[in-house]
Amino acid sequence: MKQQNQLRRLRYQQSYWRRLENDRRRLQNARYYNSLVYNYRYSRNNRYYYTSSYGASMLRRALNDGYDQGYRAGQSDRYDGWGYDPYGNFGYSDASYGYDSYYVSYSEYQYYFREGFRRGYEDGYYGRYNYGAYNSGRYNLLSGILGGLLLISLF
Repeated sequence: MKQQNQLRRLRYQQSYWRRLENDRRRLQNARYYNSLVYNYRYSRNNRYYYTSSYGASMLRRALNDGYDQGYRAGQSDRYDGWGYDPYGNFGYSDASYGYDSYYVSYSEYQYYFREGFRRGYEDGYYGRYNYGAYNSGRYNLLSGILGGLLLISLF
């Protein structure tokens, strides 16, 4: 990567890998709750899914983590002079950043992470904030965008 003018992409991927390693260590010591109440419902592709408050929180986090990582990846590609390609990025294909493997399925987490990632990549690549904002060291989706992507409600 260094020889191909991808210094920022290399730094981004190294940061992503460090976070994945930290996630693995955190999960080894995690405590989970067995008495979950599935009192949230969300829809995707005309199908309803049920989850707990923990699951709802994780899906929101997937969108925001995806946006944050997408923004950083897009910004890196722009600075390195590479073309627009969110789908060819490791963060998009992996989509496990922040996943804790209990409250929602891996495929659901990946879906929402990628939805956030694509929007973050676009904003980062073009140096704008159409979908999110920078706050306290992180890029996060705007609440209206987040709510539009994750149609979740208490039932």
